[in-house]
Amino acid sequence: MFRFGVVCGAVLCGAVGALFAAEAKPIELFNGRDLTGWKLKGDAAKSKWTVGTAQLDPNDPKRLVAVDGAEKHLVNLAAKHKDSIDLYSETPHGDAIIEVEVMVAKGSNSGVYVMGEYEVQVLDSFGKTEVGPGDMGGIYGATAPKANASKAPGEWQKYVIDFRAPKFDADGKKIANARFVKVTLNDQVIHENVEMKGPTPAGVTGKEAPQGGLMFQGDHGPVAYRNVRITPLTE
Repeated sequence: MFRFGVVCGAVLCGAVGALFAAEAKPIELFNGRDLTGWKLKGDAAKSKWTVGTAQLDPNDPKRLVAVDGAEKHLVNLAAKHKDSIDLYSETPHGDAIIEVEVMVAKGSNSGVYVMGEYEVQVLDSFGKTEVGPGDMGGIYGATAPKANASKAPGEWQKYVIDFRAPKFDADGKKIANARFVKVTLNDQVIHENVEMKGPTPAGVTGKEAPQGGLMFQGDHGPVAYRNVRITPLTE
């Protein structure tokens, strides 16, 4: 007699559970006006984060400027490494679909830290024929993207990240690792089913938890973000 409950192992049950994950209403993390809902990691006096319309600096393609335009963005006006600090959302998330658009200056470096702890790399990798875990789209310290889907500096690029948070038992012991179910960059699938054994260095806390805020790395170079949306998932 076929018994589904016996046959269904951890991998199969996880896959079935993912198929039936339900989406809640999307949460817009950036209000398009100011930094309400965001926290700075570190000395606030060092922050170069502002709100404005991001563009490449016409006098220096390695920098960004924030002008007064109709559409507002989160803009980090750092000029160099360690010239600013990281920014993370007050609203935490666990299992979720994360959508975010990013713009980098020439040669710049940032990162999208899912739950504040697992980094999807942001880097000017435009034109590279070979890419590694440290290039645009790489899951830092874990795996390289399947392809280089990068656009040129100054262009908006879109991530869609289907993510499952680590799971813990009643005593707080981790019983399942965090997992990137799928990551797309500019409509190209660059990762599928990447398991994270632990957090990426330089996150918000350096510790794993059921939920955490979305962090944008700001201490590596100029970068801008817009259309930051989290859609929580429930099973």
